[in-house]
This record gives sequence, structure tokens and C-alpha cells, in this order.
Amino acid sequence: MSRLLSRLNLSSSQIIIIGFALLILCGAALLMLPIATVSEESACFLDALFTATSAVCVTGLVVHNTATYWTLFGQAVILVLIQIGGMGIVTVVVSISMAAGRRIGLMQRSTLQDALSAHHVGGIVKLTGFILKVTFAVEMIGAMILGFHFQQDFGWLRGMWYGLFHSVSAFCNAGFDLLGEQIPYASLTGYAASPVVNIVVMLLIVIGGIGFLTWDDVRINRYHIWQYRMQSKAILLSTVVLIVLPAAFFYFGELALPQWSHLTEAERFWGSLFQSVTPRTAGFNTLDIASMSGVSQFLMLMLMLVGGAPGSTAGGMKTTTVVVLICSVISVCRRKESIRCFNRRLDDDTVRHAAAILMLYLTFFIAGGLCISWMENLPVMTCLFETASAIGTVGLTLCITPGLGSGSRVILILLMFFGRVGGLTLIFATASGKAAHAGMLPKEKIIVG
Repeated sequence: MSRLLSRLNLSSSQIIIIGFALLILCGAALLMLPIATVSEESACFLDALFTATSAVCVTGLVVHNTATYWTLFGQAVILVLIQIGGMGIVTVVVSISMAAGRRIGLMQRSTLQDALSAHHVGGIVKLTGFILKVTFAVEMIGAMILGFHFQQDFGWLRGMWYGLFHSVSAFCNAGFDLLGEQIPYASLTGYAASPVVNIVVMLLIVIGGIGFLTWDDVRINRYHIWQYRMQSKAILLSTVVLIVLPAAFFYFGELALPQWSHLTEAERFWGSLFQSVTPRTAGFNTLDIASMSGVSQFLMLMLMLVGGAPGSTAGGMKTTTVVVLICSVISVCRRKESIRCFNRRLDDDTVRHAAAILMLYLTFFIAGGLCISWMENLPVMTCLFETASAIGTVGLTLCITPGLGSGSRVILILLMFFGRVGGLTLIFATASGKAAHAGMLPKEKIIVG
């Protein structure tokens, strides 16, 4: 494989994109097998492709009820796709090479660096080992706790399988669930008042969404927060803010509305906290999203676009992108010559990349929503919620995805793929080299604002 890639002279971005695309196609082929569906009939290609894309891109949007449409084999295929997609195809391939005792060359290390959003190549193999240990340790702990809880309702075998499936799905921020047997697409609404399910799933989502680089920083510096990298500080602070503030709004605002008067105090507390965690970018829900007010749905839409941290199992624009843009605004308001964050100066390339990512996500998310609204004759805001969920690789839905036509499903597939591999990765894959210029063009100002 390494020799083949060397001969093709592919860039790291191109390798990442091709790897994800091939994994999706392989997953779709497996899901088209008759043993993958309960009806023992082959799923159509578009349905299999949509499900495989959603799994690999750890989104959670589905066109069929996962619990009742797919067999144990089909669910296992989805679970494997979620695991590989969450960790990253490059990370998994390099991990297999390491387990086989093969030497990891410079090209593989460079590609792995780009896939993990690592700062430098040095120590990348050691970081990969740390990622594997953290991933499987956290997922197994979550699986055991959830399994023991689910066995009360489903028995030991199904309970432990459900525990494993939902633990991996939560850690990888995928949002796939197997709890829709009685009520289709119910997600975790049956456990809205369960402290065990709420706490475990939320912790899995946050641990996976903070990112491996942040946890590596925590492992090295432990409680000496002032020694953390600027990126880790920005991720941790923004994560806390994006959980606490929306949770407070949901508790004192949304869940105080008349339509939620039937909720117990425990359901209000856990529901508000869970709904602030899951939009970035897990896709589970314990409350009926469609019953929420327009303001709450719009807030969740914005949280879905933000997403998690770079080098994590989450998608979206990433919290660091938002932090950089906020710091840029602050520097302009204070008339500072440089953009600062935690007493460090940000370079101009970082700011340009953040602005480009914002424009790409907004452009594709809005264009996709408008196209689906036009083709399906559905309300624009409903379609924008769906496209935000797709491009943010979230999986929350207002229950329109299963009824969409082929064209709309293709749009969601493309948005999910874009949201997982990243906008800059796609740009660098098509224009991987820097254009050489003999000189600099004349400078001229343009008035903005």
C-alpha cells in the first residue's frame, strides 16, 4: 500500500479523502448483502450508501430505523464503520501496521499528522498508541456500565450488545441507536430521567469530542492548567461555555414552556443538560426535538455547526475556529495590531483558515438547505436544520430525512462527507501545492464594514 501511494504521489489530504471514500463504498457493499437486512432483501444502493456515509462520517442521520431494518450483521457493519470513521481511517491503517510490526515511514507519519491535526511529526506514533488505549478503555468502561443498565430492559445478551453499540456510537459522536423498536427513531427519549444513561452518554460524547491532542496534553501536564498548550485551553474553555450557557437556556427558557409541563424535575434537569451536549456532534436526543420552539431549534442548529475539537471524533467547524474568529473580533474592537489568545499571538494563516472554514460551512449548509427545500417543497428552516446536522456530522433530525427523495439524499451524503473530512482538506487535496511568485503585488486598501 505504501509503495502504491508513493508511486501515485498523493498528498496527505488526497490520501485521507480517498481512504474515507473507499471505506464508505466498502461499507455500502456490505450493507447491500441480503444478510444485512431483516427482510433478507438487498438494500438499494442509495440507502446503503447513505447509511454507510452516515456511519463512517459519524453523523447518525438514517433513512431506515437501525433497530428494525438491519440485522445483527448489518448493525455490526455499521458499528465497525462508526469505529473506523471516528478514529480515522489513517489512524486505523497505521495502527494495523504497528500491530504487524511494520516500520512506519515518513510519508505515513506525515499523513497521520494531518489526519490527527497534530502540531508536529515527532512522537506521532507514540500518540497513536495513546489514542488506541484511550479509545478502547473509555468505550469498554462505557459499554459495561450501559450494558448492565440495559440488561434490566432487554436481558443480558441484548443488553450488553446495546451497551457496546451505544458506547462506541457515543464516544465516536455518531448518534446511531438501537432503541427504536417500539417507537421508530426514538433515540434515548425512553431514558430521559435516567442519571446513568445521561451521565455516561454525555461523558462519552465530551471525551470523544474534546480530542485526543487535548487529552494527551492533560496526561502530560495533569492539573497544571497554565502549562497546557493554547489550543487545549481554548478547547476546554469553549467546551465548558458551550455546555453551560445552552443548558441554562434550555432549563430556564425552553423547558419552562407549556408543552413541557409533563416533564418531571429530573427530566427537565437531565434534558436541558443533555440537549446542550449532544448537538456538538453526537446526534442522540432525550427530548422530542420537533416539539421544541423555533428559538431552541435555531440554537441547536448553531451548536451543530460549531461542532467539537480538531483531532477528535466530532465534526463541525470546530470550537477552535470559533475561538480564533472571536479573538479576531476582539482584537479589531480593541485596535490591536495582532490577534491574541491566552497571552499568545495568532499568526495570520490561522485567521485566514478560520475565515475560510466559516465561509465554506455557511455556504454549503445554506445552499444545501435551500436546494432541499425547493426540491421537496418543505419549510426552509426545517431543511436548514437537516443540512446543519449533516455538515456538522451530528445526526439530530426533525424527522424529514427518511421521506426525502434521491436528490436530497445525495445532497446530505455530500454534506456529511464534507463535514467529516473537513473543508480545508478538500481544498488542499485539489490544490496541494503553493503557487510560486517572483514578487509581491502592489497593496491597496478596500473599505469593509
